[in-house]
Amino acid sequence: MITYSLLAFAVILLVVTALGKVRLHDWWIRVCEFPRVQIVCLAVLVAVIAFWLGEGDVRGWVVGLCTAVLVLQMFRILPWTRLWPLQMQSAEPGQKERCVTLLVANVLTPNRNSEGLIRQVRERQPDVLLTLESDQWWGDQLDQAFGDWPTIVRVPLDNLYGMHLYSRLPLEEIEVNYLIQDDIPSIHGWLKLPSGDRVRLHALHPRPPAPSESEESLWRDAELLLVGEQIRKGGYPAIVAGDLNDVAWSRTTRLFCRVSGMLDPRRGRGMFNTFHAGHWFLRWPLDHVFTTEHFTLGNIERLAAFGSDHFPMLATLCFRPSRSDEHEAPEADREERQEARENIREGKARNQET
Repeated sequence: MITYSLLAFAVILLVVTALGKVRLHDWWIRVCEFPRVQIVCLAVLVAVIAFWLGEGDVRGWVVGLCTAVLVLQMFRILPWTRLWPLQMQSAEPGQKERCVTLLVANVLTPNRNSEGLIRQVRERQPDVLLTLESDQWWGDQLDQAFGDWPTIVRVPLDNLYGMHLYSRLPLEEIEVNYLIQDDIPSIHGWLKLPSGDRVRLHALHPRPPAPSESEESLWRDAELLLVGEQIRKGGYPAIVAGDLNDVAWSRTTRLFCRVSGMLDPRRGRGMFNTFHAGHWFLRWPLDHVFTTEHFTLGNIERLAAFGSDHFPMLATLCFRPSRSDEHEAPEADREERQEARENIREGKARNQET
């Protein structure tokens, strides 16, 4: 009896694995891309139990199915382990005037432990602080602590999509845009480094595919890909940061990187899982920092929890256009560019209908 129960469980793991490859926007399909590490752990556990307790030919089927799940899932998550080559090269010492340290934190609107975040900002002294889900209350707390920073962009909202951007460095030509949906803001501007170089900063927090938020991932996908298209066409040095409500290894995020040509500093270094801060067994990389090939990486780390369901992320990025040829920037083919354009067009059209 236990053998057939394990077989059923192995089949479920394989079905969930296969669903992650389906090119549909339905939320229940797209969320299958999130728990890849958890699925790997379950597949290993089921295979071990079947090996020791299983009987007959069914045991072989269970082990075979779990092995297939393991191979398919590891193919996707290995690039975000130390077993994979670095995608973004490490920065050499010196030239600090060409580096920027960015702290990204989804604060969780009902969370009231602002001091927990403020303390970390004061300890780490980032050049730029980006908060997501920050409403007016959070804005007031942050203003008390960092209201003297030279550049502040405030978008306080009560719909879980408020944003605040604090910068010690000049931020020029600032725009708050609603790219796809009328209630989902994003911040864009030119960050001026102490060296005088200007780089484009895009701060995003698209709507996730979830029953309580959206039945589809279309809104999220269209926003990410629209920004990716802008970066590719502009050809400028750029940083994209925020809670993208998508995992690093998903089809959408990988397509975004290929369309934009952006690098993921975590590839070859680790996953840096930022969600869920309260559940160690359900964590994945949901908060992101991407750059064009003009940058090298000084440092990246996940910071301590402060009451939010997200951990903060800290990254030091160094502007080194002379080292661009050391990176193998991803590049989209014709079919992928067409897919991106269709997603953007459909997302815009769907927003006009609603």
